[in-house]
Parts: sequence; structure tokens; C-alpha cells
Amino acid sequence: MSNYAIILAAGKGTRMKSDLPKVLHKVSGITMLEHVFRAVSAITPEKNVTVIGHKAELVREVLANQSEFVLQTEQLGTGHAVMMAEEELAGLEGHTLVIAGDTPLITGESLKNLIDFHVNHKNVATILTATAENPFGYGRIIRNDNGEVVKIVEQKDASAFEQQVKEINTGTYVFDNKRLFEALKNINTNNAQGEYYLTDVISIFREASEKVGAYVLRDFDESLGVNDRVALAMAERVMRRRINKTHMLNGVTFLNPDATYIDVDVAIAPDVVVEANITLKGHTRIGAESILTNGTYIVDSVIGERVVVTNSMIEESEVKDGVTIGPFAHIRPKSVLGKDSHIGNFVEVKGSSIGENTKAGHLTYIGNGQVGDYVNFGAGTILANYDGKNKYTTTIGNHVFVGSNSTLVAPVTIGDSALIAAGSAINQDVPADALAIGRERQVTKEGYAIGKPHHPSTK
Repeated sequence: MSNYAIILAAGKGTRMKSDLPKVLHKVSGITMLEHVFRAVSAITPEKNVTVIGHKAELVREVLANQSEFVLQTEQLGTGHAVMMAEEELAGLEGHTLVIAGDTPLITGESLKNLIDFHVNHKNVATILTATAENPFGYGRIIRNDNGEVVKIVEQKDASAFEQQVKEINTGTYVFDNKRLFEALKNINTNNAQGEYYLTDVISIFREASEKVGAYVLRDFDESLGVNDRVALAMAERVMRRRINKTHMLNGVTFLNPDATYIDVDVAIAPDVVVEANITLKGHTRIGAESILTNGTYIVDSVIGERVVVTNSMIEESEVKDGVTIGPFAHIRPKSVLGKDSHIGNFVEVKGSSIGENTKAGHLTYIGNGQVGDYVNFGAGTILANYDGKNKYTTTIGNHVFVGSNSTLVAPVTIGDSALIAAGSAINQDVPADALAIGRERQVTKEGYAIGKPHHPSTK
């Protein structure tokens, strides 16, 4: 029988104190809504329906072409939100998962277990529950002697005995799809909030002597619903711990996993060493046997094998095998560093291709450069690529030696095996095997400094 899913993502999230829809706040690199959607995909729904409302177009963009969307123009409760999906789902045979889009820690495994439990026990409805050490504020699950759910009672309505119950409602459910939409026609807003509560359908099923069950989560953390920035930070901490554990089990060494920040879509090969205070974001890939030292920050980049990155930043770039970077280097977007090249301390590379075994040891700017193999940049070299309006390319051949404190003014081409004398400003092409000197001739005036203020003989 088919599975369906309804994801509730219409609310603004007032307690987030943000104009961004609550479900679009990110945890470990992707939105909470994406985390939920990925978990839901584990049950292979025949149809996904996402209920949108506040800033609907922003939410729609996140799951574009992956879900059907229905609009809840007024947020009148969870029951009302599910009613919005009636046109998409009513009358279909199957099981429907209802889940909030602000529960980023739920796993696909737990949702599969929930569906299996629901089917195996032939329930009309199954509630996903959890055991809380401190259940204050949660709706309690009240069962009969057969383990069936009798009711869900809210904190304010619970008796002294019911308040001792530690099994709580997570707000995630599975229903017989047809019965869900039939029951929704019979709920009302006769409550303190004046809203349609989805939980009211449980009472309707019980009054009809239909079987309602509950499946208990193994890990309470998965039940976390994010309603404010405090809970968002809690979700981030749990997710980060989960991500780091997965990498460690896959053969990655973490010197201090509690001080390491890795997004959910980052891939790391075995035998990589990750020191403390490392941030890896987006779709970054790290090759085997690489070492990332304290303070390194990498975004959406591909790092090869046996690379050493020392306290440096890399953005949207590719680093080939055997490269060494840093300390304090900055590799900016659209750069490619060739095999066994070296980018040293206080070197910035932007939008450039660096050849194999090329070295820029220190204090160098390489912008919009096409650099060959076995090139050596002396300290203080600048590829001057910008005239204030346009950016131009500097092309450097193989085996070129660029002396310290040189400026290559683009557009300019330096031929293979050319030498650039230290302190030169080069604004014309240099042919292969040539020596280019672009500096003023030294003038020395002997005795000129005597009597000047800086001179030791000056009183």
C-alpha cells in the first residue's frame, strides 16, 4: 500500500524573531525543511505535500520540483494545515505521514520504523512519541492496559497522575489516509486557542473504537522541535555531534570533535586528520591522508589527497593532490591549485589556475592568473589584474622565475623559462628564455646622508 507525506511548513515562527520562515533557518548547512524532507524520503512517499504560508515562495524554492505545495493563507492550527492537503490526498488508499518542518533531527530510520509499526499493528493512527526525563510542557500519551493510546492530554489539562507520565507527543503521526480526511471534517475550534487541533482526530478514532497506537523513539533528541534560537543551537549541537561521529566511524581522525564544525553534505575520505577549530561547509570534499590544521575554513571546495592546509581559508576552489597551503593563505573562488604546488603564508589566489610544482611562498597576490608548472614567485609579487573598471589575465608559462617585489600588470604574457628581475614592474609581454628588468637604474650619491637628521653624527 502507498505511503504519502504531509510536511507542515506554513508558520512564520514568531519566537525566532526573524522575518525568514522558521523552517528555512539552517542546521549544519541546510534548512530544517531540507533535513525533514530527506528523512521523509526514507519512506519513499508516492506523493509529498508541503503546506506553505508565510513567505510561501521562499519555502517553495527550497523544495522546487520535489514536492506538491498547498497554501495555508491563515494559520489556524495543525488540523487546519492538514486540511489544506485534502485536494491532493483525499480518497487515496494508503498511509499518510504528517510531520512538522521544524524537526531537523528526525531520522529516516525512525520514520521507517514508525510506518512499519503502524502497518504491522493495523492502526488507524499511530503517534510518534518519546520518553522525556522532564516532560513538563509536553502533551502526555495516555495508554490503556493493552498499550493502545486512549488520549493525548496537554500539560494544563493533565491530572496530577497524568503529569507523572513521561511519554510525550512529538507532533509526528501516521494515519490511514482516507480516515484522516474523514475525521478532519468533524473537528472544530472549541478550544482556548480557537484553532483546529490535529490531535482531536485521535479522540474521534477512539470514540469509533478504532485502534490508535504509539511508537516510541529510541533517541529523545530526534523529537526536538525548533521554536527559537536556543532550540536552533541545540539542534546544531546534536547534528554536529552526529555528523562528526559518522566521519570518525568512517576512518577520519578528529583531535577535538567538539570544536569542529562540518556541514551535513561534506565528504571526508579515510585517514584525514582534522584538528580543532576547523569549519567545512557546503559540498566540500576532502581527499585521503590530508591534514587540516587549527583554524582552517573551507567552503564548497574539492581538496585532493595528501594535502596539508595550515590555518587558511579556501572558497569554491579545487586543490590537487600533494598541495601545501598556508599558514594564513586565502584561496578565493574559481581557483585551481595544481599537483604538489605550494601556496605559502599571506598569499592570496583568486580566479587563477596554478600549475604543478609551482610555488608562491609568501606575501603574494595572484589574481586572474594562468600560471604554468614549476613557476617560482618571490616574496611580494603582485599580479595587477584590475584597472579600476575591468579585470585582465596574466599568463605565465612553465619554469618561470619571478623575482621578489615584482608587479606584473595585466594583460601580459610571460614565456616559458623567462626570468623577471626583482623589483620589476612588467607591463609588456616577455618572450621565452628572456630576462626582463623593469625598474629605475640605481643612483648612489656618496656622502649625501652626512648631517641629515637620521645620521648618527647629527646632534
